[in-house]
Amino acid sequence: MEYLENRELSWLKFNKRVLEEAVDANNPLLERISFSAIYQSNLDEFFMVRVGSLTDRAITDKKKKDSRTGMTAAQQLDAIFTAVRRLQPGVEDAYRKNMEELAPSGFEQVTMETASKEERDFLELYFKREIKPFISGIVVNDALPFPFLKNKEIYAVVQFSSKKDISIGIIPVSYDHGERMIPLGNGGKRFILTEDVVIHFAHLMFKNYKVIDRALVRVTRNADIMATGKGEEFRRNMEELVAKRKKLAPVRLEISDDFSNDALDYICKKLKIKNSRVFTSRIPLDVSFLFALQELDGREELHYPKRSPRVPAALSEKKSMFAQIKAKDMLLSYPFESMSLSFIRLLQESAADPKVTSIKITLYRLARNSKVIDALCTAAENGKDVLVMIELRARFDEANNIEWSKVLQQAGVKVIYGPKDYKAHSKLLLITRKASGGDYDYVTQIGTGNYNEKTSAIYTDLMLLTADREIAADAEAVFNGLINGTFVENTNKLLVSPLALRPQIIAMMDEQIKISENGGNGYIAAKINSLCDMVIINKLTEASQAGVKIDLIVRGICCVIPGVEGYTENITVRSIVGRFLEHSRIFIFGRAGKEQKIYIGSADYMSRNTIRRVEVAAPVEDERLKKRIRDMFTVLMKDNVKARIMNSDGTYVHAECRDGEEPLNSQEYFYADAYKRLEDKKARQEQMRINRSKAAEKKKTAVKKRRTVKKNK
Repeated sequence: MEYLENRELSWLKFNKRVLEEAVDANNPLLERISFSAIYQSNLDEFFMVRVGSLTDRAITDKKKKDSRTGMTAAQQLDAIFTAVRRLQPGVEDAYRKNMEELAPSGFEQVTMETASKEERDFLELYFKREIKPFISGIVVNDALPFPFLKNKEIYAVVQFSSKKDISIGIIPVSYDHGERMIPLGNGGKRFILTEDVVIHFAHLMFKNYKVIDRALVRVTRNADIMATGKGEEFRRNMEELVAKRKKLAPVRLEISDDFSNDALDYICKKLKIKNSRVFTSRIPLDVSFLFALQELDGREELHYPKRSPRVPAALSEKKSMFAQIKAKDMLLSYPFESMSLSFIRLLQESAADPKVTSIKITLYRLARNSKVIDALCTAAENGKDVLVMIELRARFDEANNIEWSKVLQQAGVKVIYGPKDYKAHSKLLLITRKASGGDYDYVTQIGTGNYNEKTSAIYTDLMLLTADREIAADAEAVFNGLINGTFVENTNKLLVSPLALRPQIIAMMDEQIKISENGGNGYIAAKINSLCDMVIINKLTEASQAGVKIDLIVRGICCVIPGVEGYTENITVRSIVGRFLEHSRIFIFGRAGKEQKIYIGSADYMSRNTIRRVEVAAPVEDERLKKRIRDMFTVLMKDNVKARIMNSDGTYVHAECRDGEEPLNSQEYFYADAYKRLEDKKARQEQMRINRSKAAEKKKTAVKKRRTVKKNK
């Protein structure tokens, strides 16, 4: 179909938008280089997960085709490799350009060729004393085994002179206490990478061999794993799989510059990887060290302006969180508002509150030093009934979550791992508290992002806190299902996948279609991370054909192409890529008014979310909060600094300021708004204090006057 895009190629377009931030002159220099590192980190994960999965499918199910573009797994892999190669020159140009522009600030990546004689002498001595004793060179030929190359580690590879068969040497570059960046001056700003030193002196590792060629290589391995089992058996299986992941088959081989074709063919043969999966890079194979450069220069012009989360203006520091939420629903917005001073505060108060009887929560990703875990453990130790559903299959956080599950159990928390074959990705909390008369009150929290203090400062997310009893009953049903391994089929208000989310979304889209068919102004909007669920795409296409206006803000994968005549001409698609990772999910059905329905939740419009995971979305019913979300969405739609607009040919272009428009960066706007709302609150409080003071003074004067009159009488 001409209005559909392949999922994998759409993701690569997203990563290209990330790369564009690395060359955006509006970004400070030390922030630009971080986008190069983010681009690579994204691509590494893409190869480990998506390319890994497609590689397996190309072997086990060769004929199965992508439902959107009709491509087999093998065809998708070919298209991916082609697209990645096309992006590589831009990756290299961005790196070189930024390093050149950083040179006046003292930054320089030195090579053995550009090092001074004194530096070369120092590095030779450094290699012999600080590196060589801790690494080993391995000779490989047909008579000797090929070593295991660790995932994403860099190795120096040399080819030896040989009259007969190919013979090579392999040296692992990383070692336990070694520093990747060897400082040469300017407080570490002038540096050389360890791998450049190792490859230069590699011949010293093989004294009885003549080295005729040398290069650096880096292997990316498949990371697509899935465990089965129940309870402790499931956790044991997961631990074994996490260890096994490190040894899964290679899906990509990166190599520095040119290398002997014969030696490269030999390495590919030993790794059992096709030459089509070899990618050459003329910049460092791993640019994660760029993050460390940011710490070496604190000058303001090289960094984003400092921003810190504000105390949510809606909260009072004097009243308990439970009492405030019981009085009215609350909507929190991260990173603009503080998680520690809102959500963490709620957990800590609940852990200490003698009237709180139980806390139930789903956990997916957590910070390293998690205050959430601390609060839950404290609650259990204080005699609360604490239930935690922790997802051990959270990609690349499996090992962390396994360890957290043990910590929680040791504190007396009841830990469960969710239903078989379905990840629990929901962000759901239910707190039960004794009320007067033997009744109970409830607070339910539904969010779009993880309970992670670190990412809450760099991801944009929303969180709804409500005392609504029907929502609490739905949340209780979700937790009962997670305990019993069953799924919620019917709800009062919440949307709950895998059974009770997509059908209701489709039904609400159908309502907007009917409005348009009856001559009204149907409207559908969504802010999501990804869109590739074909059932939803088909319904959006149907709605567009019926005249429904559809606005989509999709950060990453978007498999529907807007503006295609006869299909999607009433659909607009925007993507915002900026300082913070856009992560919140908002679903809007209908124009502003009482009939409008607004939801926030953890699910994207992807089939893995809508029918293969436990996800929860909640209605925003308070008119104040609905207006706030509408206003937020309007600002996002007006972003003309960090937004890109998808054209009808599937390409993205930067949104531009129209005549008379001011530049609008939505993320900076929301930070300014959080500051303003807090300042307005302080101003109101100060005015109230002044008014009270004046009233008290006026009362005092009146009393004094009455006393004077009485005395005179």
